[in-house]
Amino acid sequence: MLPRRPDAKPVETLSNLRRMMPFISPRRNDSVFYMFQDIEVEAALEFLEKKNRERSQDRPVTLFHLLLRSMSQALRLRPGVNRFVKGGRLWQRDGEWLTFSAKREIFDGSPMITVKRRFHPDTETLDEMVDAVYDRLNPQRAGEKTQADKEVGWLLRLPTPVVGLLIKLLGCLDYFGLVPRSLIDADPLYTSLFVANLGSIDYPAGHHHLWEYGTCSIFGVIGRIEPGASGRRKIQMAWTYDERIEDGLYSYYTLEGIRERVESPELLELSTETLADRPREGAIR
Repeated sequence: MLPRRPDAKPVETLSNLRRMMPFISPRRNDSVFYMFQDIEVEAALEFLEKKNRERSQDRPVTLFHLLLRSMSQALRLRPGVNRFVKGGRLWQRDGEWLTFSAKREIFDGSPMITVKRRFHPDTETLDEMVDAVYDRLNPQRAGEKTQADKEVGWLLRLPTPVVGLLIKLLGCLDYFGLVPRSLIDADPLYTSLFVANLGSIDYPAGHHHLWEYGTCSIFGVIGRIEPGASGRRKIQMAWTYDERIEDGLYSYYTLEGIRERVESPELLELSTETLADRPREGAIR
């Protein structure tokens, strides 16, 4: 096993039990736990109404953007969830990467597009993040192909047995940390967190599996806006999490931090450095 990968560093300070977990549960889907989470969005919707008075009508800030912002902050503030297991080791990922999917158009049969981006919650503002997401999403909605699309298109021209052999070869290279950084950066499944926004098509949240391919350890599904028990509007998140990367309490505090920032959206305007210094209850940031 090589001592490092192009996209991560090995985590050295681990208990013996956690070091054994990749061998006890070698597959991600043998190691997942599932969690539903309710997030009140009344304050966030009011924040969006005020925020969008200052922005172009063709680039509004949406609830989805606020959730992406809070998730990227979580990856920076709580680096234990920005890890993955590969080759029998636990790795600390280089950078905060989010992948999300969207319909090119909202009708049955419309193709799905997938966007992967490295976020910079320590340096970029909320507005800069929103504009960067539009810059990545709009060309694909217009039909522009990404590098990953081109590579997959080329691969699928080959005979089926050859495709299967190449995928197995890629998996072997990945096990030993030999996949080039250029391929990793272009592939949407080499990511910190994958997000699906079912609320955009008025669907409730539901759990999604984790892929064995790639390095994605967390999947979050956003549900539609619904009335809560108190009469205040809420959304439900469905999380799928690889428990080998960190323990349940750590992940709980991380998800609670995501909720807290969306429910108090002024926190989303702050840098992660400022958030890290603010007083907090327990381990929630």
